[in-house]
Amino acid sequence: MTAPVAVILGSAFAEGAAAFGSDVDVEPQEVETRFGRQLLYRVEAGKRPAYLLFRHGVPHRLLPHQINYRAQAAALAEVGCGALLVTSSVGVMDEALPLYRPLLVGDLLTMDNRLPDGSACTLFPEERAGHGHLVLSEGLFSEALTRQVARLAEAAEAPPAGERVVFGYVGGPRGKTAAENRMWRRLGAQVNSMTLAPEVILANELEIPCAALVVGHKYSIPDVDNPEDEGSVAATLDDSREALRRAVRVFVEQGEAVPFGNHLFRFDEAPTPP
Repeated sequence: MTAPVAVILGSAFAEGAAAFGSDVDVEPQEVETRFGRQLLYRVEAGKRPAYLLFRHGVPHRLLPHQINYRAQAAALAEVGCGALLVTSSVGVMDEALPLYRPLLVGDLLTMDNRLPDGSACTLFPEERAGHGHLVLSEGLFSEALTRQVARLAEAAEAPPAGERVVFGYVGGPRGKTAAENRMWRRLGAQVNSMTLAPEVILANELEIPCAALVVGHKYSIPDVDNPEDEGSVAATLDDSREALRRAVRVFVEQGEAVPFGNHLFRFDEAPTPP
């Protein structure tokens, strides 16, 4: 059997596995890790299983800073995940980008490599065998997996809009001030949210290839107005959730593991000096 794939889902999937319809057979599976217990949902799909992980819990209850990111990443490694798609609802910092359309993430911008509790964003918080530095040869987002997600989403009639975007990670739980939004825009962030970055960083430390698909629900730019028609906004939000669901479902059904393109440099791998 080939390696499983997995998807991390957020607020667009607040109802849990029911978001995929009654025809998807989903089985809860508790996974014990050294960082705590994590609940995954196993889906039997084709030649390999797939796993759904609802970052805020089911029902949706956890604030972004209450999520046990290390346990989530470790659980995905325990089940042998060979490709991870991470989703998020985001604020858009670039007025040229459309709202309510799936966007592929190409790069990450964060002010500091830390989890919401202030500790380093790493699975090696203390000295232990096998710890090391994550060396980014191709970046945090796998080129092969990102291309695969784009192809599958297009086949599912949920094509990502435009070029790949730069994601700015801003830890929650509060929103950003107008001055902070202006700063993030000047730094080069095109979209931002309170999640996604820890998951991608930690998964890479476990040598799990990652891709990210996000949907903008508002413009987070002080000088750009958001749509005023509440009825129209509600309809487009529904459409965007449906597009994201289609893209996720086709990945669950047809996604495939890809080779890991980065490297974890461990000190016991270093050559012995003469």
